[in-house]
Amino acid sequence: MSTERLIVQEVAPRDGLQIEPSWVETTDKIALIDELSALGFSRIEAGSFVSPKAVPMLRDGEAVFQGIARRPGVTYVALVPNLKGAQRALAAGADELNLVLSASQTHNRANMRMSCEQSLASFAEVVQLAKGQAVSLNGTVATTFGCPFEGRIDEGWVFELVQRYLALGMTGITLADTTGMANPRQVARIVRQVLELIPASALTLHFHNTRGLGLCNVLAAYEAGARRFDAALGGLGGCPFAPGASGNICTEDLVNLCVETGVETGIDLERLIALSRTLPALLGHDTPGQLAKAGRNCDLHPPPAATG
Repeated sequence: MSTERLIVQEVAPRDGLQIEPSWVETTDKIALIDELSALGFSRIEAGSFVSPKAVPMLRDGEAVFQGIARRPGVTYVALVPNLKGAQRALAAGADELNLVLSASQTHNRANMRMSCEQSLASFAEVVQLAKGQAVSLNGTVATTFGCPFEGRIDEGWVFELVQRYLALGMTGITLADTTGMANPRQVARIVRQVLELIPASALTLHFHNTRGLGLCNVLAAYEAGARRFDAALGGLGGCPFAPGASGNICTEDLVNLCVETGVETGIDLERLIALSRTLPALLGHDTPGQLAKAGRNCDLHPPPAATG
Protein backbone atom coordinates (compact mmCIF):
# COMPACT_ATOMS: atom_id res chain seq x y z
CA MET A 1 0.00 0.00 0.00
CA SER A 2 1.19 3.53 -0.79
CA THR A 3 1.89 5.85 2.14
CA GLU A 4 1.52 9.20 0.34
CA ARG A 5 -0.17 11.87 2.45
CA LEU A 6 -3.97 11.71 2.62
CA ILE A 7 -5.93 14.97 2.92
CA VAL A 8 -9.09 14.91 5.02
CA GLN A 9 -11.71 17.58 4.39
CA GLU A 10 -13.87 17.85 7.49
CA VAL A 11 -17.56 18.21 6.60
CA ALA A 12 -19.30 17.82 9.97
CA PRO A 13 -20.15 21.53 10.29
CA ARG A 14 -22.12 21.34 7.04
CA ASP A 15 -23.03 17.81 5.95
CA GLY A 16 -22.81 16.48 9.48
CA LEU A 17 -25.19 18.97 11.05
CA GLN A 18 -27.65 19.56 8.24
CA ILE A 19 -30.11 16.83 9.26
CA GLU A 20 -29.79 17.19 13.03
CA PRO A 21 -33.31 17.54 14.48
CA SER A 22 -32.41 19.88 17.34
CA TRP A 23 -30.98 23.34 16.78
CA VAL A 24 -27.23 23.75 17.37
CA GLU A 25 -26.38 27.26 18.51
CA THR A 26 -24.31 29.44 16.20
CA THR A 27 -21.68 29.88 18.92
CA ASP A 28 -21.36 26.10 19.23
CA LYS A 29 -20.91 25.74 15.46
CA ILE A 30 -18.20 28.38 15.50
CA ALA A 31 -16.47 26.71 18.46
CA LEU A 32 -16.57 23.34 16.67
CA ILE A 33 -14.99 24.78 13.52
CA ASP A 34 -12.31 26.57 15.55
CA GLU A 35 -11.48 23.32 17.38
CA LEU A 36 -11.20 21.48 14.06
CA SER A 37 -8.98 24.22 12.65
CA ALA A 38 -6.59 23.69 15.56
CA LEU A 39 -6.28 19.92 14.99
CA GLY A 40 -4.44 20.06 11.67
CA PHE A 41 -7.22 20.09 9.07
CA SER A 42 -6.31 22.05 5.96
CA ARG A 43 -9.87 22.04 4.59
CA ILE A 44 -13.17 22.46 6.44
CA GLU A 45 -16.63 22.67 4.89
CA ALA A 46 -17.91 25.23 7.36
CA GLY A 47 -21.49 25.63 6.17
CA SER A 48 -23.86 26.15 3.28
CA PHE A 49 -25.86 28.98 1.80
CA VAL A 50 -29.07 27.25 0.82
CA SER A 51 -32.71 28.08 1.45
CA PRO A 52 -33.35 28.25 5.21
CA LYS A 53 -36.66 26.54 4.55
CA ALA A 54 -34.91 23.58 2.93
CA VAL A 55 -32.13 23.24 5.54
CA PRO A 56 -33.07 25.28 8.63
CA MET A 57 -30.09 24.02 10.65
CA LEU A 58 -27.70 25.98 8.42
CA ARG A 59 -29.65 29.21 8.16
CA ASP A 60 -26.93 31.03 10.14
CA GLY A 61 -24.22 30.58 7.50
CA GLU A 62 -23.19 34.24 7.45
CA ALA A 63 -22.80 34.43 11.21
CA VAL A 64 -20.78 31.21 11.28
CA PHE A 65 -18.35 32.27 8.56
CA GLN A 66 -17.94 35.72 10.06
CA GLY A 67 -17.44 34.35 13.57
CA ILE A 68 -14.77 31.70 13.03
CA ALA A 69 -11.12 32.37 13.85
CA ARG A 70 -9.42 31.98 10.47
CA ARG A 71 -6.19 30.01 10.60
CA PRO A 72 -3.50 30.44 7.96
CA GLY A 73 -3.35 27.43 5.66
CA VAL A 74 -6.97 26.38 6.27
CA THR A 75 -9.46 26.59 3.40
CA TYR A 76 -13.01 27.28 4.60
CA VAL A 77 -15.49 25.87 2.09
CA ALA A 78 -19.15 26.77 1.59
CA LEU A 79 -21.70 24.68 -0.28
CA VAL A 80 -23.82 26.83 -2.59
CA PRO A 81 -26.73 25.70 -4.80
CA ASN A 82 -27.05 28.72 -7.07
CA LEU A 83 -26.10 32.33 -7.79
CA LYS A 84 -27.90 33.72 -4.75
CA GLY A 85 -26.13 31.25 -2.47
CA ALA A 86 -22.80 32.13 -4.07
CA GLN A 87 -23.38 35.83 -3.50
CA ARG A 88 -24.09 35.19 0.17
CA ALA A 89 -21.04 32.93 0.55
CA LEU A 90 -18.69 35.43 -1.07
CA ALA A 91 -20.01 38.23 1.12
CA ALA A 92 -19.39 36.03 4.17
CA GLY A 93 -15.78 35.36 3.14
CA ALA A 94 -15.80 31.74 1.95
CA ASP A 95 -12.48 30.60 0.46
CA GLU A 96 -14.06 28.03 -1.83
CA LEU A 97 -17.52 27.48 -3.27
CA ASN A 98 -18.72 23.90 -3.59
CA LEU A 99 -21.41 23.57 -6.27
CA VAL A 100 -23.46 20.38 -6.34
CA LEU A 101 -25.54 18.61 -8.93
CA SER A 102 -26.63 15.01 -9.03
CA ALA A 103 -25.80 12.54 -11.77
CA SER A 104 -29.34 11.27 -11.21
CA GLN A 105 -31.98 13.47 -12.82
CA THR A 106 -34.55 12.27 -10.29
CA HIS A 107 -32.36 13.06 -7.30
CA ASN A 108 -31.32 16.39 -8.80
CA ARG A 109 -34.95 17.43 -9.14
CA ALA A 110 -35.66 16.33 -5.56
CA ASN A 111 -32.58 18.10 -4.20
CA MET A 112 -32.16 21.12 -6.49
CA ARG A 113 -35.61 21.30 -8.10
CA MET A 114 -34.11 21.46 -11.57
CA SER A 115 -32.72 19.24 -14.28
CA CYS A 116 -28.99 18.63 -14.59
CA GLU A 117 -28.87 20.97 -17.59
CA GLN A 118 -30.56 23.71 -15.59
CA SER A 119 -28.09 23.21 -12.74
CA LEU A 120 -25.14 23.52 -15.10
CA ALA A 121 -26.59 26.69 -16.61
CA SER A 122 -26.99 28.22 -13.15
CA PHE A 123 -23.40 27.27 -12.27
CA ALA A 124 -22.15 29.22 -15.29
CA GLU A 125 -23.56 32.33 -13.59
CA VAL A 126 -21.63 31.49 -10.42
CA VAL A 127 -18.41 31.08 -12.41
CA GLN A 128 -18.90 34.55 -13.89
CA LEU A 129 -19.55 35.99 -10.43
CA ALA A 130 -16.37 34.39 -9.03
CA LYS A 131 -14.06 35.67 -11.77
CA GLY A 132 -11.45 38.02 -10.40
CA GLN A 133 -12.25 37.13 -6.80
CA ALA A 134 -10.03 35.24 -4.38
CA VAL A 135 -12.16 32.13 -4.34
CA SER A 136 -11.80 28.66 -5.83
CA LEU A 137 -14.61 26.58 -7.30
CA ASN A 138 -15.33 22.89 -6.72
CA GLY A 139 -17.95 20.88 -8.57
CA THR A 140 -19.56 17.90 -6.85
CA VAL A 141 -21.25 15.06 -8.72
CA ALA A 142 -23.74 13.61 -6.23
CA THR A 143 -25.03 10.02 -6.61
CA THR A 144 -21.95 9.19 -8.69
CA PHE A 145 -22.03 5.58 -7.56
CA GLY A 146 -25.77 5.00 -7.38
CA CYS A 147 -29.14 6.62 -6.72
CA PRO A 148 -31.92 5.40 -4.40
CA PHE A 149 -34.47 6.33 -7.07
CA GLU A 150 -32.71 5.25 -10.28
CA GLY A 151 -30.20 2.62 -9.16
CA ARG A 152 -26.80 2.45 -10.85
CA ILE A 153 -25.70 5.56 -12.74
CA ASP A 154 -24.16 5.33 -16.21
CA GLU A 155 -20.44 5.95 -15.72
CA GLY A 156 -20.13 7.63 -19.10
CA TRP A 157 -22.62 10.25 -17.90
CA VAL A 158 -20.55 10.81 -14.75
CA PHE A 159 -17.43 11.42 -16.84
CA GLU A 160 -19.36 13.82 -19.06
CA LEU A 161 -20.47 15.81 -16.03
CA VAL A 162 -16.87 15.96 -14.79
CA GLN A 163 -15.75 17.27 -18.18
CA ARG A 164 -18.52 19.85 -18.24
CA TYR A 165 -17.57 21.04 -14.78
CA LEU A 166 -13.99 21.46 -15.96
CA ALA A 167 -15.13 23.31 -19.07
CA LEU A 168 -17.05 25.74 -16.85
CA GLY A 169 -13.87 26.50 -14.93
CA MET A 170 -14.04 24.32 -11.82
CA THR A 171 -10.62 23.71 -10.28
CA GLY A 172 -11.76 20.78 -8.14
CA ILE A 173 -14.10 17.82 -8.54
CA THR A 174 -15.85 15.76 -5.87
CA LEU A 175 -17.35 12.35 -6.59
CA ALA A 176 -20.03 11.73 -3.98
CA ASP A 177 -21.53 8.43 -2.89
CA THR A 178 -24.58 10.20 -1.53
CA THR A 179 -26.42 7.18 -0.14
CA GLY A 180 -23.60 4.71 0.42
CA MET A 181 -24.19 2.55 -2.67
CA ALA A 182 -20.57 2.32 -3.86
CA ASN A 183 -18.40 -0.79 -3.79
CA PRO A 184 -14.59 -0.92 -3.87
CA ARG A 185 -14.18 -2.31 -7.38
CA GLN A 186 -16.56 0.27 -8.82
CA VAL A 187 -14.78 3.03 -6.90
CA ALA A 188 -11.33 2.01 -8.14
CA ARG A 189 -12.51 1.85 -11.74
CA ILE A 190 -14.18 5.28 -11.71
CA VAL A 191 -11.33 6.97 -9.82
CA ARG A 192 -8.72 5.72 -12.28
CA GLN A 193 -10.73 7.05 -15.21
CA VAL A 194 -11.37 10.45 -13.63
CA LEU A 195 -7.68 10.79 -12.77
CA GLU A 196 -6.98 10.67 -16.49
CA LEU A 197 -8.80 14.02 -16.65
CA ILE A 198 -7.53 15.78 -13.51
CA PRO A 199 -4.61 15.49 -11.06
CA ALA A 200 -5.11 13.76 -7.72
CA SER A 201 -4.77 17.12 -5.96
CA ALA A 202 -8.02 18.26 -7.65
CA LEU A 203 -10.13 15.18 -6.81
CA THR A 204 -12.12 14.57 -3.63
CA LEU A 205 -14.07 11.42 -2.75
CA HIS A 206 -17.15 11.69 -0.56
CA PHE A 207 -18.35 8.40 0.92
CA HIS A 208 -21.20 7.50 3.24
CA ASN A 209 -21.06 4.43 5.45
CA THR A 210 -24.69 3.49 4.88
CA ARG A 211 -23.92 -0.14 4.05
CA GLY A 212 -20.69 -0.49 5.99
CA LEU A 213 -18.31 -0.10 3.03
CA GLY A 214 -17.14 3.45 3.67
CA LEU A 215 -13.55 2.78 4.71
CA CYS A 216 -13.26 -0.09 2.22
CA ASN A 217 -14.10 2.41 -0.49
CA VAL A 218 -11.53 4.86 0.86
CA LEU A 219 -8.83 2.19 0.60
CA ALA A 220 -9.90 1.32 -2.94
CA ALA A 221 -9.89 4.97 -4.01
CA TYR A 222 -6.55 5.65 -2.31
CA GLU A 223 -4.92 2.66 -4.00
CA ALA A 224 -6.36 3.90 -7.32
CA GLY A 225 -4.64 7.26 -6.82
CA ALA A 226 -7.11 9.48 -4.91
CA ARG A 227 -5.59 11.50 -2.08
CA ARG A 228 -8.39 13.69 -0.71
CA PHE A 229 -11.49 12.54 1.15
CA ASP A 230 -14.47 14.10 2.88
CA ALA A 231 -15.28 12.82 6.37
CA ALA A 232 -17.42 13.96 9.29
CA LEU A 233 -16.51 13.99 12.96
CA GLY A 234 -18.35 11.20 14.74
CA GLY A 235 -19.73 9.87 11.45
CA LEU A 236 -22.46 12.51 11.46
CA GLY A 237 -24.61 13.42 8.51
CA GLY A 238 -26.90 12.31 5.74
CA CYS A 239 -28.89 13.80 2.90
CA PRO A 240 -32.39 15.15 3.63
CA PHE A 241 -33.40 14.45 0.03
CA ALA A 242 -32.21 10.83 -0.22
CA PRO A 243 -34.00 7.97 1.57
CA GLY A 244 -31.73 5.86 3.77
CA ALA A 245 -28.71 8.15 3.55
CA SER A 246 -27.00 7.60 6.88
CA GLY A 247 -23.84 9.28 8.07
CA ASN A 248 -20.62 10.15 6.33
CA ILE A 249 -17.50 8.13 6.93
CA CYS A 250 -16.24 8.99 10.39
CA THR A 251 -13.25 11.32 10.53
CA GLU A 252 -11.55 9.79 13.54
CA ASP A 253 -12.07 6.27 12.16
CA LEU A 254 -10.48 7.37 8.87
CA VAL A 255 -7.54 9.08 10.55
CA ASN A 256 -7.02 5.99 12.72
CA LEU A 257 -6.96 3.83 9.58
CA CYS A 258 -4.24 6.10 8.23
CA VAL A 259 -2.24 5.93 11.45
CA GLU A 260 -2.47 2.14 11.54
CA THR A 261 -1.31 1.84 7.91
CA GLY A 262 1.45 4.45 8.04
CA VAL A 263 -0.29 7.14 5.99
CA GLU A 264 0.29 10.73 7.13
CA THR A 265 -2.66 13.12 7.56
CA GLY A 266 -1.23 15.90 9.72
CA ILE A 267 -4.20 15.57 12.10
CA ASP A 268 -3.83 15.12 15.87
CA LEU A 269 -5.74 11.88 16.45
CA GLU A 270 -5.82 12.01 20.25
CA ARG A 271 -7.35 15.48 20.28
CA LEU A 272 -9.69 14.47 17.46
CA ILE A 273 -11.05 11.57 19.52
CA ALA A 274 -11.50 13.85 22.51
CA LEU A 275 -13.45 16.33 20.37
CA SER A 276 -15.64 13.58 18.95
CA ARG A 277 -16.51 12.46 22.47
CA THR A 278 -18.06 15.88 23.13
CA LEU A 279 -20.64 15.46 20.34
CA PRO A 280 -23.27 13.43 22.26
CA ALA A 281 -23.57 16.22 24.83
CA LEU A 282 -23.80 18.85 22.08
CA LEU A 283 -26.35 16.98 19.96
CA GLY A 284 -28.28 15.03 22.57
CA HIS A 285 -27.65 11.60 21.03
CA ASP A 286 -24.94 9.03 20.38
CA THR A 287 -22.85 9.17 17.20
CA PRO A 288 -22.06 6.35 14.73
CA GLY A 289 -18.25 6.51 14.90
CA GLN A 290 -16.42 3.52 16.35
CA LEU A 291 -13.07 4.81 17.55
CA ALA A 292 -14.46 7.28 20.08
CA LYS A 293 -16.26 4.35 21.73
CA ALA A 294 -13.61 1.63 21.49
CA GLY A 295 -10.44 3.69 21.79
CA ARG A 296 -7.20 3.12 19.90
CA ASN A 297 -5.36 -0.19 19.65
CA CYS A 298 -2.69 1.23 21.93
CA ASP A 299 -5.22 2.06 24.66
CA LEU A 300 -4.56 -0.96 26.85
CA HIS A 301 -6.64 -2.07 29.82
CA PRO A 302 -5.55 -3.68 33.09
CA PRO A 303 -6.05 -7.44 33.21
CA PRO A 304 -8.95 -8.74 35.28
CA ALA A 305 -8.22 -9.40 38.91
CA ALA A 306 -7.26 -12.96 39.73
CA THR A 307 -9.99 -15.01 41.29
CA GLY A 308 -9.30 -17.46 44.04
